[in-house]
Amino acid sequence: MKVAILAANGQIARIVEKRILTEGQFKDVDLTLMLRNASRLSDLADNPRVAILEGDLNNPSDVEKAVEGQDLVFNDSVDHDDAGKNRPTKNIIAAMKKFGVKRLVLTNLLGIYDEVPGAFGDWNREFCFGGKVQPDNAAVISDKLAAESGLDYTTLRLPWLNDRNEVKYAITHKDEEYVGVSGSRQSMADVVLKIVADPNFAKNDSIGIADPDTQGSNRPVY
Repeated sequence: MKVAILAANGQIARIVEKRILTEGQFKDVDLTLMLRNASRLSDLADNPRVAILEGDLNNPSDVEKAVEGQDLVFNDSVDHDDAGKNRPTKNIIAAMKKFGVKRLVLTNLLGIYDEVPGAFGDWNREFCFGGKVQPDNAAVISDKLAAESGLDYTTLRLPWLNDRNEVKYAITHKDEEYVGVSGSRQSMADVVLKIVADPNFAKNDSIGIADPDTQGSNRPVY
């Protein structure tokens, strides 16, 4: 299996990469890693299962080089490209269609459906969306583009993240209230790895992920 990771020096991406390269269940997975500065992944440069590319998600040709020949594409960068009209998401989808790559995993934000309840939902809405989730918000559009792309997509609606040394999370779906307010980066990586292990997992869904024990907090839990 060939997996492309875009924004490959992200904290969640680095956890995914380490686990793929060290855990036996992923021994047949090869990685293509795209990031702006390849030197940041110099520790992986000599690994025969890794190809490292410098590239910009806003540049279609860079994205095409990373996507060609892959089985799955994971973007570890939330698309906040308001002014550029979602160039990263559009470039990824176009490249995948061009080369016949079907499986897409995109990171996004909790709250894009106004699905976060209670006082924390109010605070998150104010902090992330200026008090109201607008339909032209880039994160909202990114999820919509994925859902309408015809690809086998999963949107990961991430909570407020922490670096706790644990894997503990609950998953909610598009039409459900979000459960929890925070979660570990290790937990988010674990969901990505579940999809790598079984590409049918969470296919064609926009899922919320968080530690259910943080439910009821009115601020992020670190």
